Amino acid sequence: MAKVRALAAFSGGLDGMLACRILMDQGIYVEAVTFGSPFFDPQAGRTAADHLGIPWREVDFTADIVALLFDPPSGFGKNMNPCIDCHAAMFSRLKEIAAEGDFDFIFSGEVVGQRPMSQNRGSINRVKNLSFTGDVLLRPLSAKILDPTPMEESGLVNRDLLLDLNGRGRTRQLKMAKEYGFSHIPTPGGGCLLTDPGYANRLKTLKDINLLSGENARMIRFGRMFVLDKAVGLVGRSSEENDRMLEADMGIQLDIQDIPGPLGILLGEKTVKNLTLLTAIMASYTRADSAVTSISNQNESFTAERIGNEERNNIIVTL
Repeated sequence: MAKVRALAAFSGGLDGMLACRILMDQGIYVEAVTFGSPFFDPQAGRTAADHLGIPWREVDFTADIVALLFDPPSGFGKNMNPCIDCHAAMFSRLKEIAAEGDFDFIFSGEVVGQRPMSQNRGSINRVKNLSFTGDVLLRPLSAKILDPTPMEESGLVNRDLLLDLNGRGRTRQLKMAKEYGFSHIPTPGGGCLLTDPGYANRLKTLKDINLLSGENARMIRFGRMFVLDKAVGLVGRSSEENDRMLEADMGIQLDIQDIPGPLGILLGEKTVKNLTLLTAIMASYTRADSAVTSISNQNESFTAERIGNEERNNIIVTL
């Protein structure tokens, strides 16, 4: 008989690693897919897959998740995290990838009750229905407290060898990791920037002024952020951050001339008003009374007196 093939939605967490091993113990061939975007880094998936010795690939999920940020059907969590719809979109994409690669089913390391919004029973069923994956989606760690899937009923997977995990505790998972001899045990936490209050506030600002895009969402991870006129300004907080902003090579870059100071990035409308105000903000982080900035690779310069702290604090989004 042909070997059963399964494709994992794999963030690189401990639960996902255990879900893979449980199926591998049944002789099932497993590959892993990690979704990447400005909000979650796929490298944890690569590291965990290497530790398990299984094939791994990254799938760019930027367009999917950015589209959801405008109007998620199931709403947001506490911040800008559309967890239910995000999971549904991921599983829908994974089902397509699995069909193209001749996999028998897809699976995840989700545990019922582990996350209050996205992994309660109602949310798990909603994700399954929204993604149209009820015929191919398995959750091995909680399978015994969920309805049997077609894979279990047909004998592709032995239900008796799956688990009944429930709740937020990690005692059983850590015990299993020790029994499997894992030397790499990821720390708990989703690692999604959309759940971070400070970053979510920045993202809401972009959305409010019609600047929300994958590129801009990636760029606002750097620097102090200020609201301008149909634009935002980013001002580096250290020489290391200045370097990272330069490497990103996005937006309109402003350099202070002749004196030490931060790098500035303008996202949005390029107007004299915005460029002059951003120059004034940049000057306020130097010891000079005023500063001259030039736009990288362009023959333009702007001079401005440093902005006062009170005025600056009125337009800052986050430090």
